[in-house]
Amino acid sequence: MTVDNGGGANGEPELSDSFKTFGAVLKALRDEAGLTQEEFAPRVRYSAHYIAKIEQGKRFPPGDLAQRAEEPLGLAAARVLGAAARSLTRKAGLASRFHQWAGIEEEAVSLYAYECRVIPGLLQPEPYIRAVFQRHLPPLTEDQFDRQVTARLARQQLLVERPNTTFCFMIEQALLERRFGGTDVTRIVLNSLLEQGRRRNVEVLVMPLRQEDHSGAEGSMYLAETARNQWLGYVEGHDTSTVISDPKAVSPMLHRYGKMRSQALSRQATASLLEQMRGAL
Repeated sequence: MTVDNGGGANGEPELSDSFKTFGAVLKALRDEAGLTQEEFAPRVRYSAHYIAKIEQGKRFPPGDLAQRAEEPLGLAAARVLGAAARSLTRKAGLASRFHQWAGIEEEAVSLYAYECRVIPGLLQPEPYIRAVFQRHLPPLTEDQFDRQVTARLARQQLLVERPNTTFCFMIEQALLERRFGGTDVTRIVLNSLLEQGRRRNVEVLVMPLRQEDHSGAEGSMYLAETARNQWLGYVEGHDTSTVISDPKAVSPMLHRYGKMRSQALSRQATASLLEQMRGAL
């Protein structure tokens, strides 16, 4: 795969052998320390679900995991884990960047998205997901197609599993006017957006088709606030992606997103527009 931040047209990568190896090393060290995932996770300040994903080779490990693991696992084990992580980083390439962001998503206390290309992946209903992957180039095999759809649907459980995380999804009205996938798919998308927008911790905002004072000229972006109140950014393009951790680079993204929230329709006005568009289909 190229990269998918939840909004792009590419699916999750195949499980890398290096990810699986790192996960096996972590599991062996944890077992040697006599700790279950449920016991180990709070000691390194991550969720048991996230640790399980790392051990299964499905998530890129956070950069400070080895440091956090020193207390529960011991200095020698932490050094082994650190060496394994450095090797993994060199091997992982572009796919590792998506794994890293997927892990950040799972631990975020705030997650913001602005999309001008496709509906954000965390909000895509299954027919829309299928329409996206049907247009993937090069074409996917049936097995790849099924895995991509399943993986994206699984990631959407974040909206259920993270009730204390604040989600804000800002999308361009043009994405809905396009009727990507056809009228029936668009109707399902509108229904889904209305349903998700009724969650207490989820905001769905539409940027109106005509907005002269628009601060989103730089394109789609994603922002996440970690449990330690650090803000990270994520951007992607054609077959490339970048996780941005430098506060000097993330700060303008936050300011830009704040301006765009004031330029988008309110939560109530968005719901009214979505209902109006649904009625016009």
